[in-house]
Amino acid sequence: MPDTERGGSVRRGRDETEDERADRMWTELIQEVRVAQMGVQILFGFLLTVVFTPKYAELSDTDQTIYIVTVVLGACATGALIGPVSLHRLVSGRRIKAHAVRWASRLTLLGLLLLLATTSCSLLLILRVATHDDFVPYLVTGVVCWYLLCWFGLPLWARHRHTAR
Repeated sequence: MPDTERGGSVRRGRDETEDERADRMWTELIQEVRVAQMGVQILFGFLLTVVFTPKYAELSDTDQTIYIVTVVLGACATGALIGPVSLHRLVSGRRIKAHAVRWASRLTLLGLLLLLATTSCSLLLILRVATHDDFVPYLVTGVVCWYLLCWFGLPLWARHRHTAR
């Protein structure tokens, strides 16, 4: 007999303890972080080499400023996305995994926002140097909107639409 017929409520989700839930959420989070880390580390690695090319000296002051901002954003994104690993290592065995998962999740979200900014600035710089056209900011704005839709809009819509109240 379903719980609702006995006067209870229907249980949704997994039948797991708080510790089991924290373990599962940690594993899922680390898998997600691995994907984002790979992207930011490759992008950041390429960004670091630009300053050592002859073309860098030819960049306008504006483009050099965009480059510097992009590198700093990439460094911050790398830090935020590696942060969960350090957090886990330093608090492991302290029986605070549920708290660690929350903090790691926040760091990951911050890292994704910084990765969005890094990628956007990189695209802006590359297209400014490659085309010198006035449409570049509009193109970059379109790509940023696409990222926002893919990374945040669709997940938030699905969360709102399909989460039980």
